[in-house]
Amino acid sequence: MRQKNKIRTFGLIGKSLSHSFSSSYFNEKFYKEEITNTEYINFELEDISKFTQLIKTQNLSGLNVTIPYKESVIPFLDDLSADAKSIGAVNTIQFINGKLIGHNTDIIGFKKSIIPILESRNTALILGDGGAAKAVKFALNQLNISHKTVSRKGSFNYLDISIQTIEFYRIIINTTPLGMASEIANYPKLPYEALTEKHLLFDLIYNPSETLFLKYGRTHNSSTKNGLEMLQIQAEASWNIWNS
Repeated sequence: MRQKNKIRTFGLIGKSLSHSFSSSYFNEKFYKEEITNTEYINFELEDISKFTQLIKTQNLSGLNVTIPYKESVIPFLDDLSADAKSIGAVNTIQFINGKLIGHNTDIIGFKKSIIPILESRNTALILGDGGAAKAVKFALNQLNISHKTVSRKGSFNYLDISIQTIEFYRIIINTTPLGMASEIANYPKLPYEALTEKHLLFDLIYNPSETLFLKYGRTHNSSTKNGLEMLQIQAEASWNIWNS
């Protein structure tokens, strides 16, 4: 029992985590870097109301947060970092002195991943309006890139996207689950025929490595990038926060 108490437990909360990369990423990191008495576990929650029970029953040292709880977890936290407060979404929870502090490392991962491939592009279309999209918007504002959000229930939806829209917005960022491993045949409905080599398609999804969204972009000679590097960068930023 004493040995068990020495283990530092980190984890990920979300609704469906069977295709998540975080657990394997962190446990491989622990192995390679010889970080002992440390584990990373997926905690699937059918509803965010189960979060309180999770905290009570698990001796946790830190958590990551994914779809669909990046916003709904906030009322359960004691405080937020400045960035998380401005963004309105949390993907990292720090446990410190009995308090839960929300952070957002998605912004770090997204910025560092997209900056090297931006070139002269300065207009972006953001697909989706959830927690991840909020971090993307925050980052684009910092990079002085004008942007427009597309959402099914918003004032500008997918039916509003015309060929002229695609011609104007040279960066298209998918923050939705469309195309992830559990729904691999799905993709955002866009006039892909308007894409050119001047466009950049960035998908926050990393599994599969090439979604249909990215494949259609590549077919039209657009630059493409998935979310794997973003995940890796934000994961390391989370690790730094947990150990600060």
